[in-house]
Amino acid sequence: MNVIIRPALRAIATVREDFPILSQSVRGKPLVFLDSAASAMKPRIVIDAMVQAMETQYANIHRGAHWMSERTTEAFEATRDSVARLMNASSREEIIFTRNSTEAINLVAHSYGRGVMKTGQAVVISEMEHHSNIIPWQLLRDDYGIELRVVRVTDSGELDMEHLAALLADGRAGLVAITHMSNVLGTYTPAERIVALAHEHGAKVLLDGSQAVVHRQIDVKALDADFYVWTGHKLYGPTGIGVLYGKRELLEKMPPFMGGGDMISSVTFERSTWARVPHKFEAGTPAILEGIGLNAAIGYVESVGYEAIASHEAALTEHALAKLSAVEGVTILGQAQDRGGVISFTLEGAHAHDVATLLDRSGIAVRAGHHCAEPLMQRFGVDSTARASFGLYTTLAEIDFLAETLGRVRAFFA
Repeated sequence: MNVIIRPALRAIATVREDFPILSQSVRGKPLVFLDSAASAMKPRIVIDAMVQAMETQYANIHRGAHWMSERTTEAFEATRDSVARLMNASSREEIIFTRNSTEAINLVAHSYGRGVMKTGQAVVISEMEHHSNIIPWQLLRDDYGIELRVVRVTDSGELDMEHLAALLADGRAGLVAITHMSNVLGTYTPAERIVALAHEHGAKVLLDGSQAVVHRQIDVKALDADFYVWTGHKLYGPTGIGVLYGKRELLEKMPPFMGGGDMISSVTFERSTWARVPHKFEAGTPAILEGIGLNAAIGYVESVGYEAIASHEAALTEHALAKLSAVEGVTILGQAQDRGGVISFTLEGAHAHDVATLLDRSGIAVRAGHHCAEPLMQRFGVDSTARASFGLYTTLAEIDFLAETLGRVRAFFA
């Protein structure tokens, strides 16, 4: 029998020491933070990097001639190199900084959707999308005459690939915009198959990697994705900084998203010309400190190692599915074969918000609601769920405590 040896995360106790906030207590109870899919906690190295930048080298970037501006510019632009390396992009020019995934998707909807796509073409999304990957395309549909097509999700919570093929068959789809990992079901979509199928029918592909980049190594060359978006605050970095990867040839064709300083080559009252990519899409003063913090977060994740993170979270997910399934009255949404550390569930006889409130009294932080995915909630016939999501600092003992406490919550409502 072959034995699979998974790379190990260094001692979980030492990992947790990297995150100062986890040492807190909540109402006299240890904090059990199971809401990392919404926003992950920050390691000390990220906090220190941002504080040090404020204390020792802060200035506006790109346009200053003095040494402080040059030093800060170098620190900020080093993040672009780190992101390109992290995603295996062909060049740093393919990396655009935004505020978050939402802005990155809106950038593509505006600049590619209105600037490159033609009226009468279609955008294909799925039933499992976050609102940020639905609403921009609805606006494009309403303003520009683009058709919006929606791929079904199976009862197990997986993408219906036959339905996707059917929606692409007429060749009118100009873009497929699909999540790489569901923030509700934890489902990983078959990204390489999606891209290959879309390209076969002449469509470009945007992958929303807001969840996936946290748990798995992303290689945009291997995926052959045309656009890939993610946000820093889920990858143990600060809020206010996000990433859009785009193939250089596509970015060159796209008009600017916003106008202002730093995205221009020249300006007169008669006309303006644009800076080269990526700066053409980065109007105004960027999130300088947040960019520096993101670089520290990337360095931290790389030091831990994606293989070790994926192995740890696979063990957490397997353990959690078994433990939560054993709690009477608990129903877990989705049974995808390929899934990550996000588990949404309902408890018979109790509203998700009540469940979350009672868990909070025991120091357990989970998310409750529709998770900005109302169409997916409707697909599964629920109005809300509680959601437990894991980070590299989550422990098996915390999952055990969640299951134990859910049992007590169940008894309370019974």
